[in-house]
Amino acid sequence: MEIRRVCCVHIENKGCVLLATCRGASSCRRVFVLPDQPELKHVDQILLKQSHTAATTFILEAVKHNADRSAISSCLEELAFSAERIEIFYSTHQKHKKELERLLASIGRCPPRINDASWRLQYHVKNDQVDKVNEPFYLISLNTENEGSEEDINFTCTVEQLQDLVGKLKDAAKSVEKASQM
Repeated sequence: MEIRRVCCVHIENKGCVLLATCRGASSCRRVFVLPDQPELKHVDQILLKQSHTAATTFILEAVKHNADRSAISSCLEELAFSAERIEIFYSTHQKHKKELERLLASIGRCPPRINDASWRLQYHVKNDQVDKVNEPFYLISLNTENEGSEEDINFTCTVEQLQDLVGKLKDAAKSVEKASQM
């Protein structure tokens, strides 16, 4: 039995898999739990979990991309869903859509993007304990953008710390380059 067939059968059964998927996704549960349905007892549990995962992925992607009825219907028609099944799926999806949108909005955020970097060499001439220090340090300023707003991140570091930072950035750049070539 294929995953889509299992999904179709259970969506026909009053949407119990879909409803459990929506509830599970919206409550951030990490445990696979389906309602105690006698129709699901004979289904292979691995296949049922795969169906649940497929339905969860489909639902979350639909919410993420704000898919309308026609987009959802055309995707489900490609999977050979009947009009009745599509209607059950869509109505259940709409019922939980706001809840899922709030969930997706609360998950993570993009890290700031560095637009520009500037630096300046400074010297510690004196400090409170010693009259002469003559120690160089760098003032680093990173101009970043996050969700449309710009922010400057400023920090100081010694020559050794800056060399360490540059080395780590070069390593990261090499890793990204290797990953993009695969």
